[in-house]
Amino acid sequence: MRIWTWLKVLIIGLLLFVTGLYAVFMSDWFQRKYVYPFLYQEAIYTYALQYDLDPFLIAGVIRTESKFITEARSPKGALGLMQIMPDTGRWIAEQREQKNFMIADLADPDMNIRFGTWYLASLKKEFSGNEVLYLAAYNGGRGNVRQWMERYGWSKDFDDIKQIPFKETREYVERVLNSKKRYQELYGR
Repeated sequence: MRIWTWLKVLIIGLLLFVTGLYAVFMSDWFQRKYVYPFLYQEAIYTYALQYDLDPFLIAGVIRTESKFITEARSPKGALGLMQIMPDTGRWIAEQREQKNFMIADLADPDMNIRFGTWYLASLKKEFSGNEVLYLAAYNGGRGNVRQWMERYGWSKDFDDIKQIPFKETREYVERVLNSKKRYQELYGR
């Protein structure tokens, strides 16, 4: 009989411990500090305002692309917080008429956020403000998204993420939009 009493106490204790852990994990404090950090807010808000983008969307892109790790480098060679490819960085510098641009500049958080936000804004304009399409273009390439629009008859009102043919891009768009929503909940007050 004594073993059953200890077993009950152990189970109740374990349940209380797990419940406490869950409560801490789901708390806004923990989520802000460890799951959805919002670093570089000044740069994000500055460039979001400058390029007419939602700062929480930019935070969602950065979280999805690099988890706010400034030295992040993808296997394909994308660099920095917003994971900009070197060729794209050069193209952005040309479009912005920025002299003396070097690929190493993409490691600078401010420069990376400025370039990435500018690029997102150019995609937003190209895809008539359709968030799903311009996020898909940011990840999968604007040419691919244009082909999908033509091939599948997508209009500028397209919003069915499940129809995106590249699994990586489909999951990317979902992650960014979920992160954007969570950033709004945590920091938008």
